[in-house]
Amino acid sequence: MDTYYKPQDLMKFEEIGKEAPELAAKFFDYYASVFAEGNLTEREKALIALAVAHAVQCPYCIDAYTKTCLEKGSNPAEMTEAIHVATAIRGGASLVHGVQMRNIAEKMGM
Repeated sequence: MDTYYKPQDLMKFEEIGKEAPELAAKFFDYYASVFAEGNLTEREKALIALAVAHAVQCPYCIDAYTKTCLEKGSNPAEMTEAIHVATAIRGGASLVHGVQMRNIAEKMGM
């Protein structure tokens, strides 16, 4: 079955800078700085990235950060818990917008 997502395309990511190398360089420099050890460990940052990857539903990021998490010493239980955190936040963010719906319904006298 042919799909839009092709795992081998992840290796082509750096090609995104062919037409705008200066912008790509700035992005990749920033990206490297963000994921460098700081107040959070590289392992913690990878877990955050994995959770966000699931929230934004990026299969390339899911592949990359699953591997990175394992390389940085995380285990599947920790990774699964991180994904559940992202799921809870995303679900809660959808539900809290129900307040907006209720406000409009009240305003309309429903």
